[in-house]
Amino acid sequence: MVRDSVAQLGRIDILMNNAGVLRFQELFDIREEDWDFVCNVNLKGAFFVLQTVARHMVARGGGGKIVNTASISGKQPEPFFLHYGVSKAGVISMTKSAAVALGPYGITVNAVCPGPTITDMHLTVTHALAERQGIRVEEMIKRREAMLATGRRNRPEDVAALAVFLASPEADNITGQAINIDGGLVMVA
Repeated sequence: MVRDSVAQLGRIDILMNNAGVLRFQELFDIREEDWDFVCNVNLKGAFFVLQTVARHMVARGGGGKIVNTASISGKQPEPFFLHYGVSKAGVISMTKSAAVALGPYGITVNAVCPGPTITDMHLTVTHALAERQGIRVEEMIKRREAMLATGRRNRPEDVAALAVFLASPEADNITGQAINIDGGLVMVA
């Protein structure tokens, strides 16, 4: 993928390292293959893409921007998808360590940490939570939105706007950060 991108575009200046899978499971239901699937996609895959692109950026010189997708789940307990939270906490740690390692080359590394966002993955979690509590999905959405200081879930465009900012020249001196975009959920919790 990196080789093809460089062949077509000549260089890579920005990596939006966006990978995420989730399995809604209780702690005792997580099998080794579930753990491996979630952590291999969310953390291992993200690391090796970051590493490959960073090698290119360092070799060509001139700096660059790497934006990883983490999650507020990497910052707070997740009893129904523990392996997802662990993988995203790993992305946050990877972001900070890579920022230190790549800073001397003019490469910034940051992470966006979305909270509830109107996506298929979020709807999967919402359906599972509603089923566990024996309520309708619409009621679960209302309850979850009531927990947000802004009163609404993210739209994908909200998360994209933060990523675009972190990839822009305006963020040239921001690195090693894992920025929540969660309607205030982590702050309120």
